[in-house]
Amino acid sequence: MKVPDRGHYCPRIGEFLNWIADVPSAIPAKKFVKTETLIEQDLNPSLAVAVSGYLTKRRAMLVLLALGVALIVCAAGALAIGSEHVAFSQISTALMGKLTGAESTLSREQEVIVFSLRLPRIALAIGVGAALAMAGASFQALLRNPLADPYVLGVSGGAALGSILAILLAAEVAFAQPLFGFAGALAATLIVYALGRRDDDPARLALAGVVLSTFLSSMIVLLTALASNVKLRQITMWLLGDLSSGSTEGTIFVIIAVLVGVTVLMTQSRALNLMMIAERDAFALGVETSRVRWVVHATASLITGVSVAAGGAIGYVGLVVPHLVRLAVGADNRLVIPASAMTGALLVLLADTAARTMLSPRELPTGAITALIGAPVFIYLLVRNRGGR
Repeated sequence: MKVPDRGHYCPRIGEFLNWIADVPSAIPAKKFVKTETLIEQDLNPSLAVAVSGYLTKRRAMLVLLALGVALIVCAAGALAIGSEHVAFSQISTALMGKLTGAESTLSREQEVIVFSLRLPRIALAIGVGAALAMAGASFQALLRNPLADPYVLGVSGGAALGSILAILLAAEVAFAQPLFGFAGALAATLIVYALGRRDDDPARLALAGVVLSTFLSSMIVLLTALASNVKLRQITMWLLGDLSSGSTEGTIFVIIAVLVGVTVLMTQSRALNLMMIAERDAFALGVETSRVRWVVHATASLITGVSVAAGGAIGYVGLVVPHLVRLAVGADNRLVIPASAMTGALLVLLADTAARTMLSPRELPTGAITALIGAPVFIYLLVRNRGGR
């Protein structure tokens, strides 16, 4: 693909546009721009990340396979450990028994603990982590802002407000909380978009999101002040990110949302690669920027709203995980999006396992553990980047 020779393009940026547009087709190695070249040109901070070579199918498969194996191992360990330890050999036999109809070696109490309590919670943790990390990676790429995430943009605040309204007004209605959460997230996205949209100036969107988040936080405080004691405790634990209160309906919604979200976002990954430079430049190269913008915003809002409604307000996942993934595997969104989903799932799974085992039999909110992990990691990334410059 040949880049138009326009006045504001420098040769290095032209090479970079060729690099993004043509991967993974067979291009000679000389056309690829190394990380040092990007940093020397002082491109947008969201692009000046570690790009460890160009993306190939083999490299992408190796990364995703490694993350998949780690996720399976950690999920198996989470099934076994807790206030009631169950040997993994017994769990394996019981799982095979579920598939083949053989008799289980677990006692009735152990079977309830493993299959009725731990397994749904593990599935919820994986779904919530994948959704939040994937949404964060998408927002950061779309807005070209490394600080963009569902919380900064007000999407999580909208989902939280909708979920609290569902707890107060429709607690007995099945699927009410996920539906209200998604509606709140979508409404927040539309408001932020209307307030902050300006061509090629994503900073306005982030500022509008911060303002809306502050307003929504005030609304949440007002609703909690009006809640009864029983519902107040439920809302408080939910705001802290307590996965133990998750429902089967919420888990189903999260899993479906993640599958739909990763499918849709992967179809937009090439366009996001170009839009990370500038929307005008991407439009000049044939990207329907308006359509991509709406698709990514709506999809990220969907998965954020459903995950927040099902698992509560779990912070730092959408902010920190995409940064770590880009440092490890590069900036190509065709790998960053699925790798962020798997890494986020792994992070929330480990955090939830720690939350229910550290002070066993008492449990901590999962959101508190992710904050304890995410805040120091993010501070390290800020210091590291400042030291590099």
